[in-house]
Amino acid sequence: MFVGIEDQLDTRIPTGKIMFKTLEILSEFSRNILYERKVASLKTGRPRGRNGGRLKVNQQKLNEAISLYFSQKMTVLQIQEATGISRTTLYRSLKKIKK
Repeated sequence: MFVGIEDQLDTRIPTGKIMFKTLEILSEFSRNILYERKVASLKTGRPRGRNGGRLKVNQQKLNEAISLYFSQKMTVLQIQEATGISRTTLYRSLKKIKK
């Protein structure tokens, strides 16, 4: 049993039941459409070299950013602007190095 206060949806009566089932069906339909779009997008992207997920970090630029960080000649913001490596990626890499 579900009673929606704001929407005045009461599943104890036939009108409420059909409305609830209709919303459930529309929600499932929407999820299925999104899934189909995702699968189709992945299928069309694979021949073009796309496998999904984030792009890999350019290791050369990351190494440059790490060396600039240790040289202490630039701030992290300046390193980020010069190399294109995000602050989070830089700190994550530095944390791996320190371990």
